[in-house]
Amino acid sequence: MEPSAVLSIRGLSKRYGGRRGVQANDGIDLDVLPGQVVGLLGHNGAGKTTLVNQVVGLVRPDAGAITLDGIDAVAHPDIARQRTSIQAQANVPITGLTPRTAIQLVGRIRGGRRRDVVARTQALVDALDIASWADTPSQKISGGMARLTAFCMTVVVPGRLVVLDEPTNDVDPVRRRLLWDAIRHLADDGAGVLLVTHNVREAERVVDHLVILDSGRVLAADTPAGLAASTRGTLTVELDLGARIGPDTAIGWPAAVTPTTRDRLRATGTVAAESAADVVRWAQGQVQIGAVERYGLAAASLEDVYIRLVGPDHAPVAAEAETELQVVA
Repeated sequence: MEPSAVLSIRGLSKRYGGRRGVQANDGIDLDVLPGQVVGLLGHNGAGKTTLVNQVVGLVRPDAGAITLDGIDAVAHPDIARQRTSIQAQANVPITGLTPRTAIQLVGRIRGGRRRDVVARTQALVDALDIASWADTPSQKISGGMARLTAFCMTVVVPGRLVVLDEPTNDVDPVRRRLLWDAIRHLADDGAGVLLVTHNVREAERVVDHLVILDSGRVLAADTPAGLAASTRGTLTVELDLGARIGPDTAIGWPAAVTPTTRDRLRATGTVAAESAADVVRWAQGQVQIGAVERYGLAAASLEDVYIRLVGPDHAPVAAEAETELQVVA
């Protein structure tokens, strides 16, 4: 356990359904320090939400210890919840309220002074560019706006630990970037942030430490740079497939490429940097015959590390308009 950790987890295990059931968590160790964003990455069913529910006392672990701000969170879940702010996967219903009213109400419930809560609410509204919707009845706002409102409700008076479970779901690309900035600022102001996500590409911009889960186990844990070290000298190749390529049609990659993912519209692979020129020539030929509409090469990322660890069947869906391609046809 890190001596200054706001959250420390050791040997956390949870099984649902008895001996033959599902092992949701299996011996997890994890620390979150004040001022740190720890990303908890994994596909659906990897055990992320079960872990979060144990941290806030909604699920009791079968084994292991959870210490939250010096408190035994398993023995005293009520105290642990008081020191934690959580944005769950499902938005809190705010029917009959405007986003601004809902945010301020939560701030007051959490003990904030009225003047401070009003000012903090306005700062969040401005930072996330939601002022035009802040005073609109909740039944008239979009799912993305509701998600941003839920984030603001979580952090208007943040606890020592802030848990964000897939905070960018349904949020448009422009405001997603603003939200990532707000998460980084939250940690910079001193909170410990546990960020639960499957969006590897976006999360690596703001996290200080990454924990990759699969089938309830920690596959890897390190800084983004530490995890990405194994990809040095490797490029990612991305293809937007043409209409003539069916879902069962083989891509015919050059021998230098290691395929990683494939769906109906896109295929990706990795290649050593020294073979990049050959792959570009091959890809340009595929464009000319209509097999590929667009291609790109970029430095290999944490997403490539993630796919290698968990397998291509659990590859995350890239966020639209977020991929930065260095060579584009």
